[in-house]
Amino acid sequence: MRIVLTCDETLTSTYRNIPLADFMGCLPVEKLPSIIYNLIDSQVPNKNGLLTYAPYSLRKIEAALIRDGFKDVVVAHPKYVERYIDVDTTIVGVSAMDPMGYGPVSMMFTSGGIFTPYTKKKFLKLIEKLRILREKRNLRFKIVVGGAGTWQLTVSQTWKKLGIDHVVIGEVDHVIGEIFRKIEMDNADKIIFVNSFPSIDKIPTIINPSYKGMVEVMRGCGRNCRFCTPNLRRARYYPIDKILEEAKVNVDAGLNHIWVHSDDIFLYRLEDHKNFYPNVDAVIELFSAIKNTLNIDYANPTHGSVAPVVAAPKMIEKLSEILDAGPDRWIGIQPGMETASPKLINRYMENKPKPFSVDEWPQILLEATYIFNKYYWYPAYTIIIGLPGESDEDDMETASLVVTMEKTLKEKLGPRNRFIIAPLSFVPMGLMSNHSFFHITNEMTEARYLLIYYTIKHLVREIYTHLPDYTRHHPYKKFIVHPITKIGVWSVLRGLRSWGINHGYDPDKPIKPLDIHISITA
Repeated sequence: MRIVLTCDETLTSTYRNIPLADFMGCLPVEKLPSIIYNLIDSQVPNKNGLLTYAPYSLRKIEAALIRDGFKDVVVAHPKYVERYIDVDTTIVGVSAMDPMGYGPVSMMFTSGGIFTPYTKKKFLKLIEKLRILREKRNLRFKIVVGGAGTWQLTVSQTWKKLGIDHVVIGEVDHVIGEIFRKIEMDNADKIIFVNSFPSIDKIPTIINPSYKGMVEVMRGCGRNCRFCTPNLRRARYYPIDKILEEAKVNVDAGLNHIWVHSDDIFLYRLEDHKNFYPNVDAVIELFSAIKNTLNIDYANPTHGSVAPVVAAPKMIEKLSEILDAGPDRWIGIQPGMETASPKLINRYMENKPKPFSVDEWPQILLEATYIFNKYYWYPAYTIIIGLPGESDEDDMETASLVVTMEKTLKEKLGPRNRFIIAPLSFVPMGLMSNHSFFHITNEMTEARYLLIYYTIKHLVREIYTHLPDYTRHHPYKKFIVHPITKIGVWSVLRGLRSWGINHGYDPDKPIKPLDIHISITA
């Protein structure tokens, strides 16, 4: 084939469809034995080496190339990519999410890069495989890497050391044909920066099914959080007919679910760019169209912020009705908590609490979680450890919020309260790329340790309490995945506890809750 597209195996694993297990690729190979990883790993099906369902980014590139006149284009499984590479192949395009393990999750789990995450191991294995294949067969194809993680390959010119020919950084839907033709003619830069953004009409509709039935409904956000790369992109919204056209590709392929992807689903077709009050009608219309037009089981969003939830709680109630949420069907969503400190919110993300004030941020988080849980939404929050200028008081304020949420939501909702919080290392991206990485081993303090320990401790409680809900109907998950996961998270917590004690920290130090209460009536 002329163009072969692929990615590393962490991006083609279904991880037994266990919620949040996709992050297993960020765990260190030195700490998680490959035998355990392989038990959880389950690869997307392929047909003669071609991916039946492919990561969404690859499907977009595939569609754009075919639109731009490239006919011989395939999306191959990384295990079988060599089947489609021959003397006619000019480019092997690799999509990368976390190629060197510098992502926030990996940097946290690998102690600041001391260990090697599976994302890095699998990416290096793929690149080495392509390089050896090229040398042994005396082929002339170019190895071209694109995707959200390509910036990692520019650190210390890593791309050159790995034998990668070109690195493409930026959105390329509108220019990928031009870029690939220049590469084929040896007329392209080694590192290709695309600084323009395609308008919606220049973004192609996928023509083959995507992994998890993912469809994109918008790009960009608009809140201008300084640490966040999507904020560098202008917000653009797909019209519903384009979304349905893409979703139908997945449904026609036999998928009964859709993952509705955005940088912030509650900002879909936002009109109030000053106060960020959500366009409730547009959000409801979007999910109504998806659910009612297509014969699908569910349509889950990926990311969303919390302030719109508190501003318009009836929106969540209505969405729950549309999406058939209930005790046996929780809607997962990933919001950014980042910190409970109004000081840091004001410094780096002052628009995040809008339409509320910066000082109300801890209250917003508590009430949003209450609203989510009341209507059977399960938020998986992320917080950032090591923001520049972060103080012990900031970290303890966030730890206090965790304790407050645990106590208050249990009192209000009983067993219905569900949330997790994942601590992530600060990584210099977005408008903060001139800062340094946070290194967990060198910059740990007792306050940071307690914040990490309390969030992981809460995560363990959640897994012990709710994992049976996701495994009881599947013998493999019930008798193999379930016990392995419980033992694994317990070992992590025990190890974290011992590490803290050895470094002079007290994991049993009491943390005082914040003086905030749920006042909203949802």
